[in-house]
This record gives sequence, structure tokens and C-alpha cells, in this order.
Amino acid sequence: MQPIFEAFVEGVRLTSTLEWIAVITGILSVWYSMKENILVYPTGIVSVLIYVYIAFNYRLYADMGVNFYYFVMSVYGWYHWTNTNDEAKDQIPVTRNSAKEWMWTLALMVASFGILVFVLFNFTDSDVPVWDATTTSFAITGMWLMARKKIENWYAWILTDLISIPLYFYKGLVLTSVQFTVFTVLATAGYFAWKKSLDQSRSITSVNA
Repeated sequence: MQPIFEAFVEGVRLTSTLEWIAVITGILSVWYSMKENILVYPTGIVSVLIYVYIAFNYRLYADMGVNFYYFVMSVYGWYHWTNTNDEAKDQIPVTRNSAKEWMWTLALMVASFGILVFVLFNFTDSDVPVWDATTTSFAITGMWLMARKKIENWYAWILTDLISIPLYFYKGLVLTSVQFTVFTVLATAGYFAWKKSLDQSRSITSVNA
């Protein structure tokens, strides 16, 4: 345990200002997402753009690509969450995947993993291609589901976070590894918060039916 602790302390000491900003805004983004607060998107955009730069410097090319994808999905999600026909509500409600949406979700995850593994093995100098592709494919799926405000996004994020903790520690990004530990806790809490919101929405629908 002592070597791990020493590596952690040294890693935190060497953490750049940019990484600190990315970590703080990233945690804020997950917190706002858990609360269904639209600030999830502006804070998230700041974090992901910084991580595009960081991931490139650390040869995490799939992660760099997914952070750019996060940026695009953040813009889309910002629009989609607030694009409601109900004048009494400022956001769309939380929903679950239908059977058809589950098929598209699984297809997105499998296809993104296959493409990323192929690209990372054949066109980059990544030293963790399968590991990188696994976290990235779950993250791609999670971001799509979050932009659509599907409760299943939390399943994908929890898996992403659990796999990312050792990956970033291995790459020397200790503070980011800690961030993903916090993300795991927040994602778990987020699932239960969104489930409560979903149950309340269904109750109101049933009463009004």
C-alpha cells in the first residue's frame, strides 16, 4: 500500500492546472446531471475540451476522440433536454429505453468498440488499445443515452468509471483516477435520483390518465 500511496501523493503534486480545472468541472457536470440541472452541459463542455488536449498528450487517442464526441453530444443534449412541448416544464422527463432503443444502444456499443479496437491497433501507438476502447465504447453509449435523458445512461457510466479508475492511474493521471472514483459514487447516486424522478413522472401520468 505504501508505494501506491506515495505514487498517489506524487501524482497529485504533479497535476497540472488544466487537469485540476478539467476534474473540477467534470465532477460539477456529473453532479448537475444527477440533479437534472441543465448546467450539466456548460460545465461538461469545459471539462471535455480540456480532456481532448490532455488525452492527446498521453496517447489516449480513443479517449481524445470520445471527449470530442462528448462535446458534440453536450450541444445536442443541451438542445434536446430543453426542447419540450409542455410550456409548464423547462425540460423533458426521464424515460427508459424501449426494446427497439435497447437494440440501437447495444449496436452502438458493439460497433464503437469494434471500430476503436481496429483503429487503435492499426493506426496509433496506443499501449492500451483494448482497455482504451472498452472505456470509450461504454462512454459513447452513456453520453448518447444521457443526451436522450434515458435512465440507462447511468449503467454505462458506472461501468465506464470502474474501468477508467485503474486505466488513468496506470497512465500517471492520478487526480483523474480519483475523479473517476468520485464519478462512480455520483453515477450510482444519479441512477437512484433519476429513478425517483421517473417513478414520480409515471405516477403523475397515471393520475392524469
